[in-house]
Amino acid sequence: MVKETNQNISISSTPSLGGGRGEADALYMRRCIQLARSGLLTCRPNPMVGAVIVARGRIIGEGYHIRAGEGHAEVNAFASVCPEDEPLLSEATIYVSLEPCAHYGKTPPCAELIIRRGVRRVVVGCVDPFARVQGRGIQMIREAGIEVTVGVLEEECRALNKRFFTYHEKHRPYILLKWAQTADGFIDDHGHALAISTPYTQMLVHQLRAEYDAILVGRVTDEREHPRLNVRLWSGPSPRRYVLSHATTPSALIAQMYADGMQSLIVEGGGQTLRSFIDAGLWDEIRVETSPQTVGGGTPAPQLPEASHLVGQEEYGQNVVRWYNDKKRFA
Repeated sequence: MVKETNQNISISSTPSLGGGRGEADALYMRRCIQLARSGLLTCRPNPMVGAVIVARGRIIGEGYHIRAGEGHAEVNAFASVCPEDEPLLSEATIYVSLEPCAHYGKTPPCAELIIRRGVRRVVVGCVDPFARVQGRGIQMIREAGIEVTVGVLEEECRALNKRFFTYHEKHRPYILLKWAQTADGFIDDHGHALAISTPYTQMLVHQLRAEYDAILVGRVTDEREHPRLNVRLWSGPSPRRYVLSHATTPSALIAQMYADGMQSLIVEGGGQTLRSFIDAGLWDEIRVETSPQTVGGGTPAPQLPEASHLVGQEEYGQNVVRWYNDKKRFA
């Protein structure tokens, strides 16, 4: 059991593991996560959230948060319940991947809605780190006499909104470092720009850009290559463009991005800029694409930090993309 406390609010996290109810809880929470991902490109700056309502062993309602300023996952889930299933709400369980909100923002508190609809039980994936929630929604529901279970697939639910959690807990954007290198470890050909990515992996990069709020390159890369850094080969919003000058430090620019509300950042180069972020410990994830070509000299690719841990790799033709995270953070 894990205790989460904030301003005298104590929330017991009781992960549901094992058979019986635990297996059912995990099953329906996975469906919440699946639904939540549908809001990846549309619900920012809000977190992705999914909700599922279950009664008598079947789903009677489900929904996800589609767009900031519109109905939350719980609202959409209750709205999807057909009239003939409304009487079942008094014996139903609602599963939510993130704690129901407890404050008035652009929409009313979902905790109040859950209480009003009179469900028997609430299962929450993880506590909301947003300062105006942080356990208050769970506390409100429990004080209304409704059973609440917290922490079902907690790590998966936190990973779903890794950018949102990093922004609110670390007060900076979630940072992805990304570069492409040759087989002999260079990011260009003797200082000249080099096409390392394939057309397909270029498309994947644009897909990635659509999922992030901001993108950054160094001054030299900007002046030499004039990269557009937008989304052209995928559907979605382009990230806000930043350039790191010689007069600005990564810590200072990151602070500005936090003030600008940027929850996530891709650092695309060049070599010195990437190394400055690694040296400052400002990274959460690293993506490296390696091609089979060799050039014999040029700008060396950054060295992976000691804390990096390989979490996966994929082959696209002859190119290999490897993903790393911070083993200390995710151990």
